[in-house]
Amino acid sequence: MIDFLPVKSADGRDAVVPVAGGSCLNIAIGMARLGAPAGFVGGVSTDLFGRMIADHALASQVELRYATRSEHQTTLAFVRTVGGEPQYAFYDEGTASRNWVYRHGSIPFDEIEAIHVGSTTLVDDQGAAQALAMLKDARGSVTISFDPNCRLKLVKHKTHYVERMNAFAAIADIVRMSDVDFEFLYGGGDHAGRAKSFIEAGASLVVVTRGIKGAQAWHKEAGVVEVEAPTVDVVDTIGAGDSFQAALLFALRAIGRIKSESLARTNADELRRALSFASGCAALTCGRAGADPPRQADVGAELSRLLPA
Repeated sequence: MIDFLPVKSADGRDAVVPVAGGSCLNIAIGMARLGAPAGFVGGVSTDLFGRMIADHALASQVELRYATRSEHQTTLAFVRTVGGEPQYAFYDEGTASRNWVYRHGSIPFDEIEAIHVGSTTLVDDQGAAQALAMLKDARGSVTISFDPNCRLKLVKHKTHYVERMNAFAAIADIVRMSDVDFEFLYGGGDHAGRAKSFIEAGASLVVVTRGIKGAQAWHKEAGVVEVEAPTVDVVDTIGAGDSFQAALLFALRAIGRIKSESLARTNADELRRALSFASGCAALTCGRAGADPPRQADVGAELSRLLPA
């Protein structure tokens, strides 16, 4: 999608600037910038904004061979920050994203290590059905990562939506969500209880990110691991969760724990290092305007701690 981010014009008036974004695309770009091979699956328009998105992806070496290009318009989102959290107004009817269709056999899962799904595509009945069909084909061959990344304004039937998110969590190896998403989906603060239920359903790793309070994770073998959030001068939090997710997947791959069998054997020290690396990347993104995940050159110190000699 294209995010229209709030800025000030030269004469001090409120204005917006279009920036290529979308949670799953941000994650692919974040992974590629850190040095992992990554691609995007989904609908991308051939219109002006779609060309911006394609150029943005290719500039970070994100592969688009499995994306579907169409003449349907691009999803647009206007962003406003309220109480420190970005809020969105979406324009997503009849878009390339909404019209994406998964075709059985179109993705060689035996050549892929992990696949991530989440966010606005899963709000729509058709989009969710297509994504679920893809994951059912992928299951058993690749590690499945899932982040609901809820967009509250798009959810019209909450009970149905929560059931759907639970169905995606049940098929995933990695489940990550923010504390804001957790509150919306489940209320209260029993992160541990919900994590236990996800693990019992088949997940190996469950992570809840909590902004300045850091991140907490539950692993089927390593137990509970918690890391602090680095101190940073926040410009905005747009894309911070996506940067965390991208860096977590990159880190697990870098330490040889991305495949489902290896992921299940991750120990507490490895998990702590991966979460700390992800938190550092998210903090760097918070220090920049918009969803601008770091490149490998930006995270030399963090990378050395992830991969000790």
